[in-house]
Amino acid sequence: MDYDEMLDRGLEETPDIEGSSERFEVSDPEVRQEGNVTVVGNFQTLCDELDREGDHLVRFLQDEVGTSGHIDESGRARLTGEFRQQRIADAVEAYTDAYVLCPECGLPDTKLEREQGALLLVCEACGARSPAGE
Repeated sequence: MDYDEMLDRGLEETPDIEGSSERFEVSDPEVRQEGNVTVVGNFQTLCDELDREGDHLVRFLQDEVGTSGHIDESGRARLTGEFRQQRIADAVEAYTDAYVLCPECGLPDTKLEREQGALLLVCEACGARSPAGE
């Protein structure tokens, strides 16, 4: 069997990765002001869609908008200060790019793993392992 035949055989036996990042949509954050606090009403929904822990996402949002915040008892993110919906949406998009989408194949089928103190983004679709947040 020559190289071309082996290559053809290998390509035939390799499963296709179904899907694309187009099937992955994140809801727009529902932002409202309550006094001097910005509330993300659908924060838990965002966490579920991103398949990430709320504590990790709220810490990222705090860093992005430069404020303090927490998750209240009803699962909403409460950020100190007044922030427009677009600013929060941009921060969620930056989080998605840094901590959800695979930098190799662009699919959202990833999980975060800590290895020797480093946070890695591990893609379950293509197998890539890359530093998270870069």
